[in-house]
Amino acid sequence: MWVGVGAAVALLLLTSATAGVVSSVFGGGGGGGSCVGAVTAPGAAPAGLSVEQARNASMIVTVGERMRVPVRGWVIAVATALQESSLINHGDLGPNNDHDSLGLFQQRPSQGWGTPEQIMNPEYAAGKFYERLVTVPGWERLPLTQAAQKVQRSAYPDAYAKHETRATEIVAAYTGGTLPVCDGAPISASGWTRPVAGTAGSGFRTSDRPGHDGVDIIAPKGTVIRAASGGVVVRVRCNIGGNSWDPTGGPMACDSDGYPGLGGCGWYTEIRHAGDVVSRYCHMVRQPIVRVGQTVIAGQPIGHVGSSGNSSGPHLHYEIHEGYPATENNAVDPVPFMRQKGVAL
Repeated sequence: MWVGVGAAVALLLLTSATAGVVSSVFGGGGGGGSCVGAVTAPGAAPAGLSVEQARNASMIVTVGERMRVPVRGWVIAVATALQESSLINHGDLGPNNDHDSLGLFQQRPSQGWGTPEQIMNPEYAAGKFYERLVTVPGWERLPLTQAAQKVQRSAYPDAYAKHETRATEIVAAYTGGTLPVCDGAPISASGWTRPVAGTAGSGFRTSDRPGHDGVDIIAPKGTVIRAASGGVVVRVRCNIGGNSWDPTGGPMACDSDGYPGLGGCGWYTEIRHAGDVVSRYCHMVRQPIVRVGQTVIAGQPIGHVGSSGNSSGPHLHYEIHEGYPATENNAVDPVPFMRQKGVAL
């Protein structure tokens, strides 16, 4: 049975990982600026891990910090180890071995990962994982499963995604209970980012607008709108007055500014993310620059701020739905949802 371990274990294991985490991770990793909830001391090891699992998770975080890998990389590494070994440093399992795979990441000596003795050293194994991860172009913006697969070359590439939430919780536990949020760090540890630079206006289902299923982010017309996280585009439509049209390539009703009372989202798109979370982006100035079925990465431009549909001025109406397809019943407040992902709207 798994048992929780206390803060004393985490303190012992993470002594070398505490000093300067914010400056090294966000300064060296392309972030920078001021941080909210910055790391000042290690937190308790996450509940549900055995002493061995906690020790190995701690080592992965420690090595990532020491190598100045952005915190998103720590989450990818922990999720990979959860899938490959359940955070247990497996030796040769005889007939249960996958070829000559060993250790936390099931790395293979025959594939150039190192000697068996080296791979069985969690510190060495984590370092080799990070070395390869940071050579992947744009790894910070890739969905976790894609980034992990480019390092691991697994026969089951989609399996990593199911560990993302747990890995994020584990890393957060080792950084004081929350993941740092920093100005200028475009992608959070959980793989999410602000969809547009602007000021949040009308809130989620307020007393005067109980049917407002998102938040409005005020920004100038033409401001780039970005995918809040990696996923697949599942809808691109023009929605006016309750009527929707799929793009035809010709002039459409959403190609001009709308007005309050007109109704509809105007030009909008939806992206389906891991765990069947859906993000929706409304009132674009023109047809979104993505297509249905297209895979996008966090921060990728998907359109531009406008005022089409039921709108009084340029802004992004941003929704989050915890369920697919997106409906009124599964809409949630984007502000706390994004905060949990390490992003302040």
